[in-house]
Amino acid sequence: MNSTVDKLKLSVVVLFIMATGIWFGSPLLTRGQGQMMSMTRVGALPWRSNKPFTEAGYVGNRACAECHAKEFETYHHTAMARALQMPIDSDVLRARQRLTFRIGPYRYEIVRRGEESIYTVSDGNKSISVPIRYSFGQGKAGQTYLLQYNGAFYESRVSYYREIDGLDFTIGYQRTVPASLEDALGRAVSMDEARSCFGCHATAAVAGRSLQLEHLMPGVGCEACHGPGRDHILAAEAGRFNDLQIFNPKKLSADALTQEFCGSCHRSAEDVLSLPQQGGINNVRFQPYRIFTSRGHDPNDPRLSCTACHNPHEHLQQEAAFYDAKCTVCHRSMASLRSPALARTEIEQGRTAKACPVKAQDCVSCHMPRVELPGAHFRFTDHRIRVAREGEPFPR
Repeated sequence: MNSTVDKLKLSVVVLFIMATGIWFGSPLLTRGQGQMMSMTRVGALPWRSNKPFTEAGYVGNRACAECHAKEFETYHHTAMARALQMPIDSDVLRARQRLTFRIGPYRYEIVRRGEESIYTVSDGNKSISVPIRYSFGQGKAGQTYLLQYNGAFYESRVSYYREIDGLDFTIGYQRTVPASLEDALGRAVSMDEARSCFGCHATAAVAGRSLQLEHLMPGVGCEACHGPGRDHILAAEAGRFNDLQIFNPKKLSADALTQEFCGSCHRSAEDVLSLPQQGGINNVRFQPYRIFTSRGHDPNDPRLSCTACHNPHEHLQQEAAFYDAKCTVCHRSMASLRSPALARTEIEQGRTAKACPVKAQDCVSCHMPRVELPGAHFRFTDHRIRVAREGEPFPR
C-alpha cells in the first residue's frame, strides 16, 4: 500500500477524533464552496484570541512596525494583507464605475456612488439594491462581495474576475438561471460561516464564537498570525526576551505549520476530506491538502512545509526559476547522474531525492503545473508534486 493511501487513511481516523469533539475541543464548522476560503476551528487556535477586543490587547500593524519595520514594509501590500477590503478602499471597485452581468431575465449591476459600491439585481420588474459591505480577495484572481439584506449576510452570486475584467458567477454556484429574485441576489451566509470568513480574511473580527465587526481590521494583519501584540510590546519594553508573549509559527513542527497553521485557512487534508465528494477539481486551490497528497511527502520534513518555499512576509514569487533552489534542497542535480562522486557528495548533504533526468531548471513548470479551475478565470498552481503529463486527468 503506498504512502499516500496510508496518509489518507490516517486522516480519516483524525476526522473521527474531530467528530468526537476531542480535536481542539471544538466541532468542525460547515462552509460554503465559494471563493471565500475559511478556517474551521474558529476561536480554538492558539494564535487567535477568544477574548473580546477590549480585553484581547490588539495594537494594530503600525505598532508592530515600530520594531519590525522590514517585515511591515514588505508585507503591507501583499495579497494576504489585503485579503479583505472595505469597499471604499477596494482598488477593483474604485477603478470601475459600473460592472454588469446578465443571466436569463436577471441583470446585475455594481455601480460606484461616492465612497460606496451598490450591488443591484433586477428581473426587469423588481430589483434588490444593497451596498457592498465587504470585498473578499484583493483582486489578483477575483473578488467576491458580502452583502447584507433583511438582516442577514449574503455572498454575492456574481464576483469580479481580473482575467475578463468583469463579472461572472462566483465559484461554487451552478451556472443556471436563479429561481427567484432573492435567489439571484446570492446565498445567505450562516453565522458559523461568517465567523469562518472573517476569521481568515480579517484581523480581530472574531472573539470565540462571536463576531466583533465594529473592531475589524481589514486583511490578514500581523496579529492574525501572531496573536494580539499588547503583551508582547510590554514584555519587550521590560526586557523579558525569554518570554515575549507572542505566537511564533517558526516553533511549530513542519506538519503543524502546514496543516494546522496555514491549513486553518488554506484548508488542510482533514478539511478537504470532510467536503462533499472531496471538492473535486476545486481541491487545486487548497495547497496544504495538495502537498499532503504528493508522492513521497514526509509531513515531518521542514523542507516540504509552506514556509520552506514561501516567505509569508513578502509578495508571492511568480517566476518558476525562483523555486529551483527550493527543489534542489531535496533533489540531486542532473549533473549527479553523470558523476557518482558528485551524487555521493549531494547525498551526504541531505539531497537524497532522485535527480530529474529531463530538465535542470524551472522544475515547478513540470512538477507543479498550473491548472485551470472551471469558472474561476484563473490558473492555480497545483501543489501536488508529481510528474505531470499532458492530457492526463486531474489527480484528486
